[in-house]
Amino acid sequence: MSHKPKFTEKKYILILCFVTSLFLLWGVAITMGDVLNKHFQNVLHISKAASGYVQFSIFGAYAVMGIPAGLFMKQYGYKRGVQLGLSLYAIGAFLFVPAAEAESFNFFRIALFILACGLATLEAVAHPFVASLGPQETSDQRINFAQSFNGVGGIIGPVIGSYFVLRAGQEHSNDLVSVKYLYVIIGLVITAIGIAFSFVKVPQLHNPHAVATDTYATGGELVAEKKLFQYKHFLFAVIAQFFNVAAQGGTWAYFINYGHEVMKLSDETAGYYFSLSIGMMVVGRFIGTFLMSYIAPSKLLSIFALGNILMCIIVAQGTGTVSFIALLMINFFFSIMFPTIFSLGLKNLGKYTEQGASYIVMGVAGGAVFPPLMGMIANKNVATAYYLPIICYAVIFAFGYYVTQAKKSVKTVE
Repeated sequence: MSHKPKFTEKKYILILCFVTSLFLLWGVAITMGDVLNKHFQNVLHISKAASGYVQFSIFGAYAVMGIPAGLFMKQYGYKRGVQLGLSLYAIGAFLFVPAAEAESFNFFRIALFILACGLATLEAVAHPFVASLGPQETSDQRINFAQSFNGVGGIIGPVIGSYFVLRAGQEHSNDLVSVKYLYVIIGLVITAIGIAFSFVKVPQLHNPHAVATDTYATGGELVAEKKLFQYKHFLFAVIAQFFNVAAQGGTWAYFINYGHEVMKLSDETAGYYFSLSIGMMVVGRFIGTFLMSYIAPSKLLSIFALGNILMCIIVAQGTGTVSFIALLMINFFFSIMFPTIFSLGLKNLGKYTEQGASYIVMGVAGGAVFPPLMGMIANKNVATAYYLPIICYAVIFAFGYYVTQAKKSVKTVE
């Protein structure tokens, strides 16, 4: 009789809950950046293209911190890696105080960069951490489950930002005081969580990738016989993640602009709709996690990529309600992409798992590239800018198709 692999072990439930909360924390920070994008346009009087450097600062940190985070994790373990990530997160948040006092966009970018170095560290640690909390066969489901709470954080971020920063009529809607106070609170919360985590006992973990129990994309070879960059599915995952986060960064950066300029909504109301769109991403992740019990993750990834190609075409028409609904739906189809690409890329890397996670995290730097490019187009027409992410979803479709075919070829050989 076939034995269905467990989602996780009872002894790992507490630590899984804590690590899952980390996904929520960086979800808040990432989407808050998109609120800041619009606020800086209003208060610091910068263009859409210039405001795209908010995302450049955030996602650029992933390119810088990806490998150091992986090396640190390999040397000192998951727990120390989490503590380093939370420390950088808090330091970056507290630096918003002098940045706001100086009213300097470049100072804000430095603060965001340091904060994002913390996010990059947390991502580099948390994905293999979650993957290790059970058998490799269910790592796709565990990572998608944890990433669902990243989506919950993504909902919370724009709600908080829209209410405290973008809300018209409040005392500090046209200055940087509310931003300063908000990030002081965030810094204090992250500091408290970091202190609490120092008292959590992390059990001895077994790396489920150390033995290739699922041989697709390996050709049936032993993991030890290959070097990291000889794994084609891993290299393709890094590329796919680059384009995936490029699409995310651009789509989210100008969502509020789209709501304001195409739908004639206030910035605050558009911000709440942005939160709703992240809610669609959460729904998509839970549905996607369920569907993976019946549809291969790589195949589902390709299906969702095709869905977003269609959504981007509709959004780019700027036809009102229909296009705006399609903009909301982009996040539904986007939902499973990040965690699924990450998990598929880590399959069967054995001793290279932590190092591989660092490179895939570096792929997140794609989010630094697209917002300024989309901003150049959005300066003229924000709807037309949404043609650009179609390139990204075509690459993601190709990655999903490649992994699906690789798995089929291995089964044929066997």
